[in-house]
Amino acid sequence: MQVSLLQCQSSRSVPDNLAFIESQLKLLTKKDSAQLVVLPECCLLFGGQESQQLQYATREQDSSLKQDLSQLAIEYQVVLVAGSIPILAEDGRVYNRCYVFNTDGSALGQYDKLHLFDVEVSDGTKQYRESDAFCPGDRIVVVDTPMGKLGLAICYDIRFADLFRALREAGAEMIALPAAFTKVTGEAHWQVLLQARAIESQCFVFGAAQWGLHNGGSRETWGQSMVVSPWGEVVAQKREGTGWLQADIDLQSVQDIRARMPVMTHNRFVSPQLK
Repeated sequence: MQVSLLQCQSSRSVPDNLAFIESQLKLLTKKDSAQLVVLPECCLLFGGQESQQLQYATREQDSSLKQDLSQLAIEYQVVLVAGSIPILAEDGRVYNRCYVFNTDGSALGQYDKLHLFDVEVSDGTKQYRESDAFCPGDRIVVVDTPMGKLGLAICYDIRFADLFRALREAGAEMIALPAAFTKVTGEAHWQVLLQARAIESQCFVFGAAQWGLHNGGSRETWGQSMVVSPWGEVVAQKREGTGWLQADIDLQSVQDIRARMPVMTHNRFVSPQLK
């Protein structure tokens, strides 16, 4: 199967971001009918204060952002891991939600980011407080796609190995990670974390990233979108710039590696449980 990751430089303009994604989908080369496309975190709205997400957040049934992304899956006949968009939560905050759309536009599954990025970073923003605007999810998600079983995680989630073990135990063969890593944390940790999570879970990991300066330089992200094999090999990567990263993968290699090194049966620790 072919997987295509789109590296974006998204802004606060939803129409501009949507137009860029569609312009890239028009350029997408498909080798066969099994085409999985992964967009980065906050693909339609990025930068500025996290509270700006509230301006676009609506209930799921009223979300024009969800409908726009669903329509792209139909028009370009791809299984679309639609990065993440804001969906209004019950407490007035926002879920950072990733939808997976089938080629007919139906939602195969959805995942709300579990771990919120409340940290201090030595960059221009300095302090990140996602929990001011965002509400954490409450479940792990593995989606049955036409290609295979796909686990979902978003950005900061990658630092929590228990989540990836739980995804593996729930049947994941591959894991999509839409992300917007800061330049500082990305340069230090992005690649090693992707490789570690792939090795531990024995899954393909697809890290689709934001890149570059956003909104006049108020935010800077690392990029380096990457496909990592269950053996930890970097199959393909796009270090900088916007556009496509494509790779052909064989899910049979997942089963082969797991058969040769059955770490799940050897693990003597109890399975992780979500708080």
